[in-house]
Order: sequence, then structure tokens, then C-alpha cells
Amino acid sequence: MAKKIVIMNGSPRLNGNTAELIREFTAGAEENGHTVIRFDLDRMNIHGCKGCLCGGKNPDSPCVQKDDMEKVYPEYKSCDLLVLASPMYYWGISGQLKCAIDRLFAVTESDPKWATPKQNVVLLMASEGNSAENNAPVLDYYHSLLNFLGWQDCGSIIAGGVLRLGDIKGHAALDEARKLGKSI
Repeated sequence: MAKKIVIMNGSPRLNGNTAELIREFTAGAEENGHTVIRFDLDRMNIHGCKGCLCGGKNPDSPCVQKDDMEKVYPEYKSCDLLVLASPMYYWGISGQLKCAIDRLFAVTESDPKWATPKQNVVLLMASEGNSAENNAPVLDYYHSLLNFLGWQDCGSIIAGGVLRLGDIKGHAALDEARKLGKSI
């Protein structure tokens, strides 16, 4: 059965190492007939969460801020799989991705019990470092996010040793990303 996959790309490089992981994942997913929607967050007008707790009054437009998250919300609420894609910045996800994740809280506020929509989630990440110790902080964050939101982990790929543009060419993680996309 075809699925709807939403990719939130937190990389500022549209043709960088993270984008290559996304391309391979997307190719694998599309081979199986899935629909993939990609949001390049750095190219969107998305403001940080104000922490106002005033969202959720309108499920179709849940946040009081009216910016490009309006494009993300309906796709997020209706997707079968959410892909969080980012370069690793200081042992975490990029600010662009973190900002968008924070803004998803407005959707949670739309539920009378403040229940976060259940999601199946994948993490795709490019990283300069290439060790378990390097990856541990971001994986801790990722798994904590999933645990607290009640989301289901469907896989994570961290392509280590890829700092400069193009370093990912020939990296084994590209094949892993395609296989993961195809396995959905």
C-alpha cells in the first residue's frame, strides 16, 4: 500500500551531503510507489516558537504565527512517515529542523488532551565525525524525542566522515538510505 512520506530537510545546502541521503531515501521510497513531499526548511519563512501556548484553536491553522509552517502542518498531520533530515551541528540537529519541530507543538495543542499525533519517524543525518561517541548525543536526542512524543522509530542513518560538499559520494550510507526508503 502506497504511503505518504514527509521529509523535513534541515540542511541549508540544497545539494549537500544531507540532500544526497534524502535523494537516495526518496528514490527507494518512490520505487515502491510511495509519495514523498520534501520541505527544505532553510528556504522557508519559519519563525521560532513563541511559547505562547495560544495555538490549537484552529486545527487547519494551528499556530498563532502565520508563516510557512502553514504548508507543513497539513502534510505532517496526514503523513504515514516523517523523515527528519539534517547535518549534525554541534552533536545535534540543525537549528532549521529544531525550529520546525518546536512549531509542531501547535498541532498538539489542537487536541483536547494535548496528544501529539502518532508518527513513524526516520532520521537521516550527515556528520563530520565518524564514531559511536560522536553520534551518541544526537541519537540520545532523537530517541528521547520519539519516546516523549510516542513516535515510532523506523530507522536512523548517520553518514559519518562527510564534512565538505560532495564528501558523501560513494559512502555506504547512500545505499543504506535507498534500502531504508525501499523498505517502508
